[in-house]
Amino acid sequence: MATSFEDRVARGAWGAAEGRGPEYLALAFREFFRNPMAVGSAFPASRYLVERMLSPIAWGRMDCVVEYGPGTGIFTRALLDRLPGHARLLAIDTSAGFIDHLREATPDRRLIAVAGSADAVRAIMADHGLDEADCILSGLPFSTLAPDRAERLMEASARALAPDGRFLAYQMRKAVQPLLERRFETVETGFEWRNVPPCHLYWAARPFRG
Repeated sequence: MATSFEDRVARGAWGAAEGRGPEYLALAFREFFRNPMAVGSAFPASRYLVERMLSPIAWGRMDCVVEYGPGTGIFTRALLDRLPGHARLLAIDTSAGFIDHLREATPDRRLIAVAGSADAVRAIMADHGLDEADCILSGLPFSTLAPDRAERLMEASARALAPDGRFLAYQMRKAVQPLLERRFETVETGFEWRNVPPCHLYWAARPFRG
């Protein structure tokens, strides 16, 4: 049976990396090549990136978390491992393929997986009876967004968060940093080399409502 370029790559050297099965990598490659401007990377996040990104946050205290761009669900499953039993995790992705995979691979009642745009985060939250988010985690590539759309998305995110809410982002480039600095009281930064590609990390807290 013929296989695509993405499937052949996924079954190669990267198939064993980080314990990811070839089905995860094949899906990541397919969605990346379908819409590279919307998918941050063709490779799923490494365990080093996940741990570095999530470790500073007290997830057990949170009621509502939103994830932008869950992709194959590496961060989604890590969040669910950390969140309390009553919490809700809203995962939003423009790729129906990623969302279908997420729903099938993650049968957790706390997960709400929605195919849609993060720009509409407040409307999507309202549709599911969610008022404010304690945290938003974003893997969206802000460097590929038009500047006006990036500003609108950050404004919508700040308004979707609780007064003491946090916005977390892992990015190949630094385009998101000035957006965060204009919208949040504090912004902490980091960098994780042990990922393909290496990523800039951001932890922003206490949004300005404007």
